[in-house]
Amino acid sequence: MEGTELAPLWRFLKLEPDDDEMPLWDLYPTLHTGVLKLADGCPFRCTYCSVPQVYPQFHARPLARSIAELEFSTRLGVEHVAFYDDALLYRPELIIKPFLKETLRRNIRVKFHTPNALNARFIDREMAELLVRAGFKKIYLGFESSAYSWQKKTGGKVYSNELERAVVNLLAAGCDRRGVHAYLIVGHPNSEEQSIEESMHLAQALGIRIMLSEFSPIPGTPDGEQCRRWIDLDEPLWHNKTAFTIHRLGSAEVERLKRLAVELNAHLVDPGNFRGGAEHFGPKNEASPAYKAV
Repeated sequence: MEGTELAPLWRFLKLEPDDDEMPLWDLYPTLHTGVLKLADGCPFRCTYCSVPQVYPQFHARPLARSIAELEFSTRLGVEHVAFYDDALLYRPELIIKPFLKETLRRNIRVKFHTPNALNARFIDREMAELLVRAGFKKIYLGFESSAYSWQKKTGGKVYSNELERAVVNLLAAGCDRRGVHAYLIVGHPNSEEQSIEESMHLAQALGIRIMLSEFSPIPGTPDGEQCRRWIDLDEPLWHNKTAFTIHRLGSAEVERLKRLAVELNAHLVDPGNFRGGAEHFGPKNEASPAYKAV
């Protein structure tokens, strides 16, 4: 096999794949949680991410197939569905928005979860309203850092003003702010440029929760390869995110940052009192050409 190409496996088994066949979820005696993917891959090239190595091209799955899988899961008793997409909101008018509108039209009632972070860039007013109406209770946004130079250097996936706009749209749509979270990388090889504490305070000022995500050095990625200056990257044990983060920052500093995240989450600022504005966080819209594509 080569990557995710399954044709060699089918030839070896001397079987013809049936694209209409549902996953074997019905083999479970009871099933309350299911998984779903609307697309494979990610169009972004974040320097710390391995997805482009696994899925070189972004590829959307047929809408009818995704709806059929969702309905199949609900018939088995599934109440919670986790999306395993790496770029769930990308090309929203063609993929996620039609999917959510169809689930609402069919009155499919489940709670959706996004363990992989959502890209705040694509959460416009319509998207926010669809997410809330369709059953997203907890929203996890990939933020990583408020430092513009670090954001740009690592791929420009999302900028601080885009995070603010997404939060405003989500709260306006009726999302409980206690369910909105921002992922922040801790232990990145360029942590000095990342301004992790400032980033944490920015997220708290928006009235959302902070989730620290420890950096995992992945061989072949630009940021992973940087880590060879500190560790033997050919040793798989060093790919463990906890081990590298402690080695990079020290256990005392990691624990301090984790305690700070807990304290900030416990004293969230009321977003109604926030008057920062996008200009408070760095570049305006024109600094990020992709911002205009939303």
